[in-house]
Amino acid sequence: MNYYMKEIECAPRHEIEALQSFHLSQQIRHAYKNVAPYRDKMNKADVKPEDIKSIADLKKLPFTTKQDLRDNYPYGMFAVPLSEVVRIHASSGTTGKQTVVGHTQRDIDIWAECAARSLVSVGGSREDFVHVSYGYGLFTGGLGMHYGAEKLGAVTIPASAGNSMRQLEMFRDFGSTIVCMTPSYAISLIELMNENGFSKDDFKLKSGVFGAEPWSEEMRREIESGLGIKAYDIFGLSEMMGPSVSCECVYQCGMHICEDHFIPEIIDPDTLQPLPEGTQGELVFSCITKEAMPLIRYRTRDIATLVYDKCECGRTLARMLKPQGRTDDMLIIRGVNVFPSQIEAALLGFDNRATNYLLVVDRVNNSDTLEVQIETPAEIVGSIADLQVYEKKAKSVIDSAIGVGVTIKLKEPKSLDRSTGKAVRVVDNRKIKNKFGS
Repeated sequence: MNYYMKEIECAPRHEIEALQSFHLSQQIRHAYKNVAPYRDKMNKADVKPEDIKSIADLKKLPFTTKQDLRDNYPYGMFAVPLSEVVRIHASSGTTGKQTVVGHTQRDIDIWAECAARSLVSVGGSREDFVHVSYGYGLFTGGLGMHYGAEKLGAVTIPASAGNSMRQLEMFRDFGSTIVCMTPSYAISLIELMNENGFSKDDFKLKSGVFGAEPWSEEMRREIESGLGIKAYDIFGLSEMMGPSVSCECVYQCGMHICEDHFIPEIIDPDTLQPLPEGTQGELVFSCITKEAMPLIRYRTRDIATLVYDKCECGRTLARMLKPQGRTDDMLIIRGVNVFPSQIEAALLGFDNRATNYLLVVDRVNNSDTLEVQIETPAEIVGSIADLQVYEKKAKSVIDSAIGVGVTIKLKEPKSLDRSTGKAVRVVDNRKIKNKFGS
């Protein structure tokens, strides 16, 4: 088994926790001294830096939310002078004001190290050709994996997203062996391969790291089959670092967290109390080595589970299981909690071609409605009887999966938008109506 930093990745738990405790106490002093919003929060909670001596004291600290970052836009959460910041990243701002994140050179170096670890954990080495098809720019995906591949010493192909035919040609001509992209873009490329006579045998691809959006185990199987690779989950948040906060290993049994840089917790999103190991809840992270913008007990809104047993690969780092949705993406339909990932799993379990779909939520006569738009398989477009059977079956499996009745709307093949980045899966018209007071 290959490791990037075996002394950290395979350390005994007590050594990991001792290292975390040391970094945490140092980080709290750094944040309290240099970030006014943290100082104010801690003073209000009657917590002083000297009260934080180990990770057991973490629960004394107040939480940080995305709203805190927005309220202090753009640089109010920075802990170093701007003269020490070497790079700025920002979220898309699709649900509000952008969240701006700064990095010192040391922050960038740590990020590259974590990304290199991720690539090694999925079988990468300096002999590989790493094809980066995440978007470059303020989005963290492209540059995050790019620096990691270079840190590893691999050949780095900064393809970015889009120009999909050229992507396939580069796979073939450049000898790409590891791909980095969103899972929805991988599905789009597989579709394009099938339409244009490409075969997975034309490529040297062996593995890929896919993240930036939720994806199901059913979609993993579609990607692995279509590209002839092993598909691995990778996790990151632009507010913290970007991709490689955690990543799966070759055993695909959870994403190993870089615990020497991040302390994970699971809390009850309603009571905000920590939950025991193996319990599903909201994922919270504390960044314990970030210089430019330390985040303390940051509520990610992701619904996940942590496990701490030693992995078959030999790593002792905590693992986070694939997030099951987000508290802020959760749809409440007629009082029932519904996650888009539940619908995706039901759809792909019924028809593995149903990789492009859209959920349209509305309110009619004071009652919530959920319409699931699915592209019709080309093979049944001309048969009314087959279309009726397909629609009825799709409705049955989704109704059963989520416990809410839905409406199925079959769309023409290739009529739904394809994404080269994060796919838009939900349109909630209730929010639009509420905005205008109706």
